[in-house]
Amino acid sequence: VLGKGRKERIVPLGSKACDAIREYINKKQDAGSKMQDSQALFLNQRGKRLTARSGWNIVDKYARRGAIKRHISPHSLRHTFATHLLEGGADLRVIQELLGHSNLSTTQKYTHINLDQLMKVYDKAHPKA
Repeated sequence: VLGKGRKERIVPLGSKACDAIREYINKKQDAGSKMQDSQALFLNQRGKRLTARSGWNIVDKYARRGAIKRHISPHSLRHTFATHLLEGGADLRVIQELLGHSNLSTTQKYTHINLDQLMKVYDKAHPKA
């Protein structure tokens, strides 16, 4: 992935994501999509690269379909990704690398700890409390 400042980083994909991407590509090819931008993965119906605005609209559409009440943006997904990693036990430095942040303080702004998680860690780390 090419991020801010044209900084390149590797982003791992799980098997479910890879399967979904393969299915998406096959459907595009089967539909005879005019893949005008061979470097882009996600294309609009004219075969051109999706704009940031289009991505935003797609996320918003599916969030509303899923009955999510609060505002969701593609950027919200980065925060959710970081929080799920942290809740799953990932080291903050690993999350920093995956998000492509230069400073750990930026990564900390992306991670949100809920009260249940806080209490579990507290009980485990301080059993005599």
